[in-house]
Amino acid sequence: MSGFLILSALESADAAALADFHRVAAAALAFDGYAPFNEQALYDLQSGLRTAYLVLTEEIVVGAALGGRGEIDLVISPEFRRRGYGREAFRELAATEPNGLTAWSHGDHPAARALATELRFVAARTLLELRKPLVAAGEAMIGAGDGIETAAGTAQTTTGTTPTGTAAGASALAGGETISAFRVGIDDAEWVALNALVFATHPEQGAITAADLTARQAESWFNADDFLLLRDAAGRLIGYNWLKVEGTIGEIYVVGVHADAAGRGLGRALMQAGLQRLVAAGCTGAALYVEADSLGPVHLYRNLGFADHTVDVQYRRL
Repeated sequence: MSGFLILSALESADAAALADFHRVAAAALAFDGYAPFNEQALYDLQSGLRTAYLVLTEEIVVGAALGGRGEIDLVISPEFRRRGYGREAFRELAATEPNGLTAWSHGDHPAARALATELRFVAARTLLELRKPLVAAGEAMIGAGDGIETAAGTAQTTTGTTPTGTAAGASALAGGETISAFRVGIDDAEWVALNALVFATHPEQGAITAADLTARQAESWFNADDFLLLRDAAGRLIGYNWLKVEGTIGEIYVVGVHADAAGRGLGRALMQAGLQRLVAAGCTGAALYVEADSLGPVHLYRNLGFADHTVDVQYRRL
């Protein structure tokens, strides 16, 4: 490695430097095929909870990073890799963070794995992105199964519940439940409360606030019609399947069912409704995230035609 490496913390008002940050991220995405910073990390940056850095040497931008909240995310531009910049930048960032520090390796890059071992970090969490082709409406239908889980949590599913009709834009199920679209400004608080309950033990999804929901509603991809809500016969919100459609790959963004509604096939019905909507939207594939140690759901998804696409590993400092 040549040149003096520095980390430059960015101010939120520094548009030019933030443009450099996002340029590095875009170059890495194009080269690697996966994003170097996940969605939650970027939301935390926007809300001021985390700090963005540029990695510079001889006034040349060679990388970008995020620090704060006991987490590190770091990427070196493809043209500047294998020069030791990542190792030096990571050491500097790690020195500023507390014990229990975590760092994501998006794509489980071999160089990141080696660096983690060198710096006494151990793998603490593995997140899989699985994808499934959607070539026709029939392909969207999933089979029966238990324990469907996305990156955001778990929805218990069984056999037996299928749509029986529609009324006023809502799909009616055999047990009197209905699936209808999210209503912005009306369903917000009820959904936040249910999501927190369903994903109480999940480190990211369970912490979603009303402000986080509002921020996502402002995104260009948000479409309330892609946010499916499941209500029981009394009108109580008991489940949801939130879809994210960008291009031809539709994401099962988060799906969940209240624990006291488990075992009635409602998770399956939500998944079917979501996959059918992705097909109707012109998507040729469906994507979802799942924790690798959730063996039942991983097995189920693969049986349904989902296959590994990328692997993200979170490391924790010993």
